[in-house]
Amino acid sequence: MRVIKRLLFLPDTYTLLLVGTVIFATILPAHGSVAASLSYLTTAAIALLFFLHGAKLPRQTIIDGLTHWRLHALILGTTFVFFPVMGFTLRPLLLPMISTELYLGVLYLCMLPATVQSAVALTSIASGNVPAAVCSASASTLLGILITPFLVNWLVIPTAGSVSSFDSIMKIFMQLMLPFLAGHLLRPWLEKPFRTLGKTLSVIDRGSILLVVYGAFSTAVIGGIWEQVSSQMIFSLVAICLIFLCLAMLFVYGLALWLGFSREDRITTLFGGAQKSLASGIPIAQVLFPASLVGIGVMPLMLFHLLQLIVSSMLAQHLRKQNMIA
Repeated sequence: MRVIKRLLFLPDTYTLLLVGTVIFATILPAHGSVAASLSYLTTAAIALLFFLHGAKLPRQTIIDGLTHWRLHALILGTTFVFFPVMGFTLRPLLLPMISTELYLGVLYLCMLPATVQSAVALTSIASGNVPAAVCSASASTLLGILITPFLVNWLVIPTAGSVSSFDSIMKIFMQLMLPFLAGHLLRPWLEKPFRTLGKTLSVIDRGSILLVVYGAFSTAVIGGIWEQVSSQMIFSLVAICLIFLCLAMLFVYGLALWLGFSREDRITTLFGGAQKSLASGIPIAQVLFPASLVGIGVMPLMLFHLLQLIVSSMLAQHLRKQNMIA
């Protein structure tokens, strides 16, 4: 309930911390031996982050969710098909507004899995199908670890050859998938202590992302990111993110309505299909992108994350009021 209540007052603390981390990296980026040590530390933090994600995923949720295959197919189709198609279709129109490097970040955003925590919380606020939201978001995260690297290597930053592409996939497997599977397999023994350490784990989870953001933006600042990205580009990027968010919401909700989904399932598709995961996106970018491109590559994702929370929270409250009147 605290997560749900906190989402009603945006921007939330975590978003402010993300912005603060970028500002701190701009003022005091990591150099030399500190940057080298930070690189090892962020690798460990990413592994820990996905270990925790795997340990939090209830196996019964996956089994129960299989009965809602049409709902999950629509959400996953929006996440991994509609978004990429939209990104490439609109590129000729939107690319002149920003730099080529920033639009690579927009395309990367389109390849990412859906978010988990906010999608479930917002679905709950709006009186949607919460168990289906948990299942769909968890499946999206798991599939994203497998699908996103292929999509990025194939469509966004084509690698020099099959060997290079294979190396990227192996890095993803070792740094993300292996810890995720280890956490999930150990869940029966970790579930009880994890309940006790709920708040502490949340701090570790989010702190890991902040650490990765600091490392990525430190490298970007040293590489001259703020000489490459103007204030006009930032405003244009905000507009692009809003366009993508609104089109995705209209698509997934309209299709759910056309397919005859119940109100609860339509709400689930709305918040599950039109959101993108910052928690997965930044660690995956750390593996897939060259160090010099990570900061600029995740900038669209960070803006999209903020906008999806603001817009989705407003919609969730509106849908909640509608349900109370009905």
